[in-house]
Amino acid sequence: MPSNAHFYEPSRGHELPHNPFKAIVGPRPIGWISSRDREGRLNLAPYSFFNAFADTPPIIGFSSAGYKDSVRNIEATGEFCWQLSTHALAEAMNQSSASVAAEVDEFELAGLTPQESRVIGVPHVKEAQVVFECRMTQTLRLQSAAGEDIDNWLVLGEVVGVHIDSALLEDGIYQTAAARPILRGGGPADYFEISPDQNFKMYRPS
Repeated sequence: MPSNAHFYEPSRGHELPHNPFKAIVGPRPIGWISSRDREGRLNLAPYSFFNAFADTPPIIGFSSAGYKDSVRNIEATGEFCWQLSTHALAEAMNQSSASVAAEVDEFELAGLTPQESRVIGVPHVKEAQVVFECRMTQTLRLQSAAGEDIDNWLVLGEVVGVHIDSALLEDGIYQTAAARPILRGGGPADYFEISPDQNFKMYRPS
C-alpha cells in the first residue's frame, strides 16, 4: 500500500466528498424484489446489497436499510421474487425505488406488468428476462462488532422456481451478458452494464 494512501476509521468519518464504501464494494448485482402483504397489496423495490450465498439449494439474499415494506411483507408471507435488472428495464427499476406509501403499487408506478408465478403466490415482473421465485429461509437483524443491533435487515430465500428467457440460452448455456444486466456502483447515480466484450476466461488450478 502506498505511504500516501488515504486511511480512515468509518466510525470517525471518511473525510471525502462522498462515502467510498459502496463504490469499493461494487459494482453489485441488484436485488429487484417483488413481494405481497397479507392484504394482497404488491410491492416492488430494488436493493443494491444483494447476492447469491449457496447453490445447493440455491439461496439468495438482500439487505434492507430500515425495516421496509419488502422485509415486512416477506416475513408475513414467506415468499418473494427476484427479477434481473437489465439495461432495457433500468428506468422502470429506478422508478420502483421511489419512496412511496405502502398502498402504492410500484408495478403500476413503473409501468410494469405483474405476472402470476408458478410455485409461489407472489407475482413477478412479466417484462423481466430472468426471475427467481423464492421462499424465505431466514431474516436477520444485523449487528455491529460490539453486538449492538443496527437498522439493517438481511433477508435470505431459497430459489424454488427459475424463469429464463430462452433467448439468453445458447446450446443450453446461460449467456450472462446477453441480457445486458446492470449493476449498482458507487456515488449517487453510478451504474454499470455487463457486455460481451468485457468477458475473459480464467480456469481454477487443478
